Amino acid sequence: MKKQILTPRRSITTEIETLLNQQIDMEGKSSAYYLSMASWCDTQGYVNSASFLYKHSEEERQHMLKLFGYINDAGGHALQPEIIGIKHKFKTLKEVFESILDHELEVTKSINNIVDHCFKIKDFTTFQFLQWYVTEQREEETLARRAVELFDIIGEEGIGLWTIDQEIGKLDGFAAESGPDNLDENN
Repeated sequence: MKKQILTPRRSITTEIETLLNQQIDMEGKSSAYYLSMASWCDTQGYVNSASFLYKHSEEERQHMLKLFGYINDAGGHALQPEIIGIKHKFKTLKEVFESILDHELEVTKSINNIVDHCFKIKDFTTFQFLQWYVTEQREEETLARRAVELFDIIGEEGIGLWTIDQEIGKLDGFAAESGPDNLDENN
């Protein structure tokens, strides 16, 4: 007697499954990239930046796991990405945060492309699911942009790098505080 393999009924197209698995790959690489950056910051004495990046590495992992759940719940198969080619050495703290901003802009572009595709094929369930990522990416970009701005505002001379590291330690609340939901109505 031949064993029958059960296949779940799918509510996700193979094309969307592929796109979301590519996003899983990107989120997994984000987590690994931030972990590597955190370790570098630790070795250089930037303890607040390291803490900030360790936390964000874990957040990126959670973003990846959220996609895993969505794909599998919809009858697809989420795939663990291979993580290779992660940079481990940086010249400056500023390079770390400039790299983060560039990376977050790429993640935003990727999310927007998937959202656009979902809208075009009328996959409104996935479109709705991805709205959380759209909002999250605005916050990620805001944090990265603000970190890079600190180098211009404070400067790196004298105690500048120490001060920047202190300020990066305070950034976690910045995006939430400056978001559109918290704008003063009188402005």
